[in-house]
Amino acid sequence: MPFKQHGRQYDLVVLGATGYTGRFVAEHVAGHLPTNLKWAVAGRSEAKLQAIIEECAKINADRLPPSIEIANVDSVAELQALAEKAFVVITTVGPYCMYGEKVFKACADSGTHYLDCTGETPWVARMIRRYEETARSTGAIMLPQTGVESAPPDLCTWALARFLRAKLDAPTSDVVISLHNLSSAPSGGTLATVLSIFDYFSLDELRASSKPYASSPIPHPEKARPTPTLLQRWLGVCNVPNLGVLTTSIAGRTDVPVVERSWGLLSQIPSRKDQFYGPRFNWVEYYKPRNWLHGILVHLGLVFGTAMLALFPPVRTLVKRFVYQPGEGRTKEEMAKEEIEYRGVATPDTPTAAGKQAYCRAWFHGSMYYLTAVFLAQGALTLLEDDVELEGGVYTPACLGQGFVDRANTAGFKIDVKMIQN
Repeated sequence: MPFKQHGRQYDLVVLGATGYTGRFVAEHVAGHLPTNLKWAVAGRSEAKLQAIIEECAKINADRLPPSIEIANVDSVAELQALAEKAFVVITTVGPYCMYGEKVFKACADSGTHYLDCTGETPWVARMIRRYEETARSTGAIMLPQTGVESAPPDLCTWALARFLRAKLDAPTSDVVISLHNLSSAPSGGTLATVLSIFDYFSLDELRASSKPYASSPIPHPEKARPTPTLLQRWLGVCNVPNLGVLTTSIAGRTDVPVVERSWGLLSQIPSRKDQFYGPRFNWVEYYKPRNWLHGILVHLGLVFGTAMLALFPPVRTLVKRFVYQPGEGRTKEEMAKEEIEYRGVATPDTPTAAGKQAYCRAWFHGSMYYLTAVFLAQGALTLLEDDVELEGGVYTPACLGQGFVDRANTAGFKIDVKMIQN
């Protein structure tokens, strides 16, 4: 499929290509995107970027090698110049609360399409407030959180709702997503982000970004999420038919604003209104523990661990001494054995389908960081090849639609949806 004509020097720029996740993005581009792609790797160190190019050449010597662009994420001028050269920019430079805003602004100002893999929901909320109007005026399609946070649950939810529309001609009410299996370990960059987020955002800002449907462009008529029982509030565990024993998800607070924003956006985008989930949509994410006791321990660990990190800066300082540092993580050999899997159920919002549910299983064999690379690179390819029928603005992975889902599937992220009887 030919690329769009755009008049920029590059189809794609990967900023942060020498970092832990950025290397995987560059490698996936080298191995899977069309060989006529005009692209560049960008960062501060020419020597490190050259080493990345040499690694990419080993993956596919028949493709056009990437150019090198030197850019410092602290330099507004350098980032503006870089953004103006590219049709799409992928940035993996985090923590985004420290290094992301200038890149986001440069792309919004330049009409350059943008993807990142942040999980910092208060930062994303801040970027929406500050730059969505600019992106609308320039035509820039901005896609934050298009990595393992939060593309998988967002795409699973989209697929479930589409399935119910296709099979039952029904909107969707309740969706439950389960992070069924995650064998990956966080990299130094991820840990640095988790530990720094409490330094850069006030508790009020963290709470505001976590309110129900705070990131949605339209209010939810019920203005609430599913209410847990008293036992679930204290112990975290519940039993969901067809999904089993579940507990609090470590990714739930990150993923829910994205899915809720998708709900609102799909009701407003003219080309997507037939994909709107429904007015009584509600969503929740859990984690699949080994058993009830494990589920209780996971829940209590998250509750008390988060409180300790949020309220006591010395705890954050101490933890930093014992974890991977930015740029570090598991070896490729270790990551090859990893896998990630989601499962989910969606209930149709119609009395004529009583007892029926859509059931989803999504999986990827490999590291969550390579899965992030898949989403970022294939998302960029979707913008390059497809008429996505989106005007400028800040969007979610689900807004890229079927073309993105199909490309991710070809690259290894499989989604299977079927009808079950509850």
